Amino acid sequence: MDLREKLPEFITRIENLKDTIETEEATKTSLIMPFFQMLGYDVFNPLEFIPEYTADVGIKKGEKVDYAIVIDGDPVILIECKPCNTNITKYTSQLFRYFSTTTAKFAILTNGIEYKFFTDLEDINKMDTVPFLDINLLKLKERDIVELSKFSKEILDIDNILNSAENLKYGKLVKDWIDGEFVEPSADFVRLIINDIYDGVKTQKVVDNFTPIVKKVIQQYINDKINEKLKIALNDNEQQERQEAEVDTSEEKKSKINTTIAELEAYAIVKSILRKVVNVDRIFYRDTQSYFGVLLDDNNRKWICRIHLDGVQYFTVPDENKNDIRYDIDSIDDLYKHADIIIAACKRYL
Repeated sequence: MDLREKLPEFITRIENLKDTIETEEATKTSLIMPFFQMLGYDVFNPLEFIPEYTADVGIKKGEKVDYAIVIDGDPVILIECKPCNTNITKYTSQLFRYFSTTTAKFAILTNGIEYKFFTDLEDINKMDTVPFLDINLLKLKERDIVELSKFSKEILDIDNILNSAENLKYGKLVKDWIDGEFVEPSADFVRLIINDIYDGVKTQKVVDNFTPIVKKVIQQYINDKINEKLKIALNDNEQQERQEAEVDTSEEKKSKINTTIAELEAYAIVKSILRKVVNVDRIFYRDTQSYFGVLLDDNNRKWICRIHLDGVQYFTVPDENKNDIRYDIDSIDDLYKHADIIIAACKRYL
């Protein structure tokens, strides 16, 4: 089972436990250690996952970081833990001190829910003050899962992570800057915008006059873009509903439908394939004059595959825009050869 499949259950664990955990030790044993175990590390092996790792700072001896992940005898990742109800941002400086005293390339500050990933992009062996990756497991995005997967023990590739770290770090800073300017445009931002549209001297009074205009236009622009997207989505839904109506609402057409044994056998194969990722009680079929459809939750909008067994045999799955992608088969047993494709189509709705 890969990380993507493990995360939903683990996130449910966090939601159930977070309000009952009060101490750092409870956070470690209930959330943090299971998290790294999920990434494939042997958290009970003191040669790989070392608790209370010594990271002496200058003349201060006996300084210890909560955990160190060691590979081939060298620390690679330092982990500093705080209670799950703690705002961890203010503890960055503590981890900063530990980082420079070891050969570790990554440092993680966490409260079991939020994970801040640091490295030394700006100065070698000096931890950056800004994380290159900031993940909140209760607000997880698809791109977070991709980046988090890179830290799995099986595929841990330091160079690969470092290559993407700079883009992640500065990409987030750019996004945060844009977010800030869109909410409250700064004087410099307003000057940049009016530079080519206002010929007069850009005095502070001019900038102040333009600021509410710029702010209003930005909001209008964002709203217009959102409305355009919604309009496209609504049109797509209406088109889909018309297509579904043409297939499903005519009782006369339904009376001409003859569900064959071969189609039911194909349905059983698809259910067998999907058993790995979804409860089979959620898998249904609907036969039409044109094809034999397999659906999730008996919902036409969640069609997984459409099987054609009359004449040339083939099946189709939807792409991201619900357009058919066709795969030819010689017999229904060939569906097993395309199991990954059928599973991927189902996962889009999960």
